[in-house]
Amino acid sequence: MLLTDKRLLLVGGKGGVGKTTISAAMALLASSRGKKVLLVSTDPAHSLSDAFARSVGDSITRLAPNLDALELDPDREVEQHLARVSAQLKRFTRPEMFNEIERQMRLTRQSPGAQEAAMLERMANVIELGLTDYDIVIFDTAPTGHTLRLLSLPEAMAAWTQGLLNANKRSEKLGEVLGHLTPKSGRDLANPLADPAEHAPAGMDERNKAITETLLARQRLFQRTREVLTDAQQSALLFVLTPEKLPILETGRAVQSLVQEKLPLAGLVVNRILPANADGNFLAARRTQEQVHLTQIAEDFASLRRYKIPLQATDIEGITALQQIAGLLEESGL
Repeated sequence: MLLTDKRLLLVGGKGGVGKTTISAAMALLASSRGKKVLLVSTDPAHSLSDAFARSVGDSITRLAPNLDALELDPDREVEQHLARVSAQLKRFTRPEMFNEIERQMRLTRQSPGAQEAAMLERMANVIELGLTDYDIVIFDTAPTGHTLRLLSLPEAMAAWTQGLLNANKRSEKLGEVLGHLTPKSGRDLANPLADPAEHAPAGMDERNKAITETLLARQRLFQRTREVLTDAQQSALLFVLTPEKLPILETGRAVQSLVQEKLPLAGLVVNRILPANADGNFLAARRTQEQVHLTQIAEDFASLRRYKIPLQATDIEGITALQQIAGLLEESGL
């Protein structure tokens, strides 16, 4: 029972398959069972606000009894993340280096992966907060890219920071510690999250010690997050798809990647299946095509439990409509 046994659920899927609706309905179902729930969206389109027909935003918002929600904006996370990094660096560099720091920030803002890096750090902090204050945390997100990038982010941050310190000619002692943060000075990704407790900043001056402690704290945060994500006892990934070709293909690739990373994939929600009482020649032809796709889903994902939800006659919006989906989820065995 995912909503009974797990504490962290990540719901992913191709855009447009209804994963926000399913995430919201699961959160309502868990809260109706007495669980204290935090529902988090990383979708910049603010889909949770649309689903519940009310504003959510970047601060925790109460949506229903036992149910709080939070929307993380990737662009805002980048700006806040880089502002924090810039402020930290300026504390430990000469004023003549400030222009270089600002230039690096501008380049980083436009670099590939900037949103993922900033979002991952915020997600890691939200996970720690959520597991402390709530019974279950549900993420409406596509976890594949986020999780895979989590493995290499600490090395990239260490190498980038060391480059700035070299430019400031103050990195001799810090460079020795950063070289030990990961195997082969950050070039070996096979073991990116070695235990940072082994690398204390002993013997450093106060400035380099402060910078190193900041990096170590961040590395420890991602290590803890990775341990939670890979713990099948408390975490699970759930994919939403519709019985159509493109969602099936994309889900197949995502499942393969997650299995290779040994992440706890719990199952699939097959959404928008035509109900048996739909009529007309068009619906009959559609049902025939859908049955082919449903058979393919059963064959391709035979080892995973499937929760089947029929297509609804109207858009899913508001608490009442979401509660109806929650009831269907419960009927399907969730």
